[in-house]
Amino acid sequence: MIRLAREDDLPVIQELERAAGAGFRRLGMGAVADDPPPSVDVLRSYQRDDRAWVFVDDVDRPIAYLLVEMVDACAHIEQVSVHPAHAHQGIGARLIDYAQAWGRQHGAQALTLTTYVDVPWNAPYYRRLGFRELGDGELTEGLRAIRAAEADLGLDEWPRCAMIRDRTAR
Repeated sequence: MIRLAREDDLPVIQELERAAGAGFRRLGMGAVADDPPPSVDVLRSYQRDDRAWVFVDDVDRPIAYLLVEMVDACAHIEQVSVHPAHAHQGIGARLIDYAQAWGRQHGAQALTLTTYVDVPWNAPYYRRLGFRELGDGELTEGLRAIRAAEADLGLDEWPRCAMIRDRTAR
């Protein structure tokens, strides 16, 4: 079940991010695996604005989460992560569809995200969910700013891209 994140979920979200990030180590992306999760204060800003959701198990414990913001009239997935023990069950796709629905309710023209090009559970996965890669000439001002901030953090050590899914997809 998907529900809005609560204050007491925020430390759990951090744990989820650490667990989900660990898979990058297998790909030689230790810096990504070691990247700290968002701070509780950052998570709280999403949570208080009703832009943070969790997917919970049958005892209401979060096993995945989603953060969304509006960027240049598009709903933008800031982060979506699923605990590896619950991967390959469609949870990420359900959260992404939820973000798309949220975007429609808020007048978003499309759904966007930034991701790694060659990581199997990143761009290839999102393509299967109906996203397409944006060329440099298609990037909005907000997406350019996000990509620049990612580069400043050193995330561009591996190829990254911005992707979009039309508001009518899925």
